[in-house]
Amino acid sequence: MLLGILRENRAGETRVALSPDGVSAAKKLGLEVGIEAGAGSRSFFSDESYQVQGARIFHDRSELLADADIAVQVNPPDEDVITQLKADTVWISFMSPGENQDRIRSMESANVTVMSMESIPRISRAQSMDALSSMASIAGYKAVLVAASALGKYMPMMMTAAGTIPPAKVLVLGAGVAGLQAIATARRLGAAVEAFDVRSAVKEQVESLGAAFVEVEMDEDAEGEGGYAKELDQSSREKQQELIHKHAAKSDIVITTALVPGKKAPVLVTEPMVRDMMPGSVILDMAAGQGGNCELSRPDEEIEQHQVTIFGPTNLPASMPVNASRLYGKNILALLGHLIKDGKMTFDFEDQITRDTILTHNGKGGR
Repeated sequence: MLLGILRENRAGETRVALSPDGVSAAKKLGLEVGIEAGAGSRSFFSDESYQVQGARIFHDRSELLADADIAVQVNPPDEDVITQLKADTVWISFMSPGENQDRIRSMESANVTVMSMESIPRISRAQSMDALSSMASIAGYKAVLVAASALGKYMPMMMTAAGTIPPAKVLVLGAGVAGLQAIATARRLGAAVEAFDVRSAVKEQVESLGAAFVEVEMDEDAEGEGGYAKELDQSSREKQQELIHKHAAKSDIVITTALVPGKKAPVLVTEPMVRDMMPGSVILDMAAGQGGNCELSRPDEEIEQHQVTIFGPTNLPASMPVNASRLYGKNILALLGHLIKDGKMTFDFEDQITRDTILTHNGKGGR
């Protein structure tokens, strides 16, 4: 079977779905590897570095798609790619199913098996395949660096001949994978960190990283399926916003990471909160691409409102393509290792990983 790695076409995308060091791992699964020419260039991986590992370089994308049994990207395929996929191809990428139903239906009609990397279940035996967590960890790290570089203050406490400078105060909203990495990074930089999450179960994790946990009493359980936060009722949202307002007003940096699967991101930072923040403060909204946790953020823009700088990046992992590509490739290979039996792709719909990840198979919806 030929594993085909395609060049990404999305603007600003620098990642590639497999790094050169993943080629030998793919061959151990019994796969040949074909790389579209230039696919790794924006991740600083040359065509030659793939060839050295035993991959074939395809200068014509249509030839690669004609030969590939498994086609892999980071992002959903463009329409011109879909029309070139042969029947029975297995396509694997992030698919954003809620936004790409037309593409998925086209691939279903073409008898393409579609597997969505964001649908990997959050269970222990699927951790090595969890690309969302891999990318969220990178995003949480980079978010702190971006915010710190925009802040007109030191992050750590500094003892100088002119006096002592107190550490910057960082508030992280959401303590999932991205939030926990943001906490750890801000602490490594010497900041005083507070973290808020509606799920009280994460308190121990937050405190183990050296941050203070900001807790609000609610009348409902805020943890939903798969350990994600769930949407709150009006009363709980009001209590939450009152507490966030109080802590944001004394923070130098606010990093927001809160998402509810399948829904618009909850608004956690309102314009009145921004207005009450200290001049020169920074907000980095990691949910800007899903509607935003900050009422004022704009996707992929840096703006200033009420003397507060607000960032709305939608693809932070692409700013660290070397590590992001290597981790994503390992996630892909772990999934393929789960599916390949005796040299063939095997789809066991009694298995939760297979069942949850497949969107369409043999011309039918996978779920």
